[in-house]
Amino acid sequence: MSVLCLIANPQTPALTSQIVQAIHREIGGEINWLAQTIACEIIAPKSTSSIEIATQAVNTLPVDVVMVPRTNRRKKLLLADMDSTMIEQECIDELADALGLKPEISAITERAMRGELDFSEALKTRVALLKGLDLDVIKQVRRQAITLSPGGRVLVKTMQEYGAYTSLVSGGFTLFADYFARRIGFDEAIANMLEMDENQKLTGTVSLPIVDSETKVSRLRTLVSQLKITTADAVTVGDGANDLPMLQAAGLGVALHAKPAVAAAAPYCIRHGDLTALLYLQGFNEEEFVR
Repeated sequence: MSVLCLIANPQTPALTSQIVQAIHREIGGEINWLAQTIACEIIAPKSTSSIEIATQAVNTLPVDVVMVPRTNRRKKLLLADMDSTMIEQECIDELADALGLKPEISAITERAMRGELDFSEALKTRVALLKGLDLDVIKQVRRQAITLSPGGRVLVKTMQEYGAYTSLVSGGFTLFADYFARRIGFDEAIANMLEMDENQKLTGTVSLPIVDSETKVSRLRTLVSQLKITTADAVTVGDGANDLPMLQAAGLGVALHAKPAVAAAAPYCIRHGDLTALLYLQGFNEEEFVR
């Protein structure tokens, strides 16, 4: 049995009762509002074309239409990407901006996230271009250029309140992942380590092994074993090609504002909602959110 989820972005609450009622008339099921004008679910729709009918009804409105299983909705483990997922920027691109290299490095980042380049080799190439960057400048970039993605803290705090373990697993850097994991409230953070010389300047190298797509899947499996759960009990979220394997390995793998190829291949996709959409997909209503 399935649940049809209709989710808007809280900043543009475009979901009206008229739209929900129009969809309901076509597909049947039980309407359950999770947050007025933002999120609603239709439990056990009767139609075999529910997604198509709902998508047509929503038309051009910024509302996500997602069908999820009704069973085992609330997950016990969250694994999240950092760059362009839990934060709104790509850290390496902002570091490049401090050296006047943002166009060059961001072009490589974009191709790597689309899956057009080998992730590890692309990372090594970009880090080499950052050679000589001072630690104080990195910390300044961290303070001034990086913003948290909307809904991230609520997602993490709510899942923790209901017993889930939360892990930030990033192909980015520990100088950012550790810092933002603490700010957001994750239980742990795993990322790549930039190497520095005795003057606290980047050497242009990154410690091995590199955190890549295999690392993310491996961490998922390790945590599942440690927590004595299954991958069906996990929710993963990311936006890039290096996130796709962990999205495909989890019970609820969500591509968030992802690159087109990633969105097409991921089990679930959120194009409009923020990170609280992952709570609505799990059946949480707004009153259960921990803020």
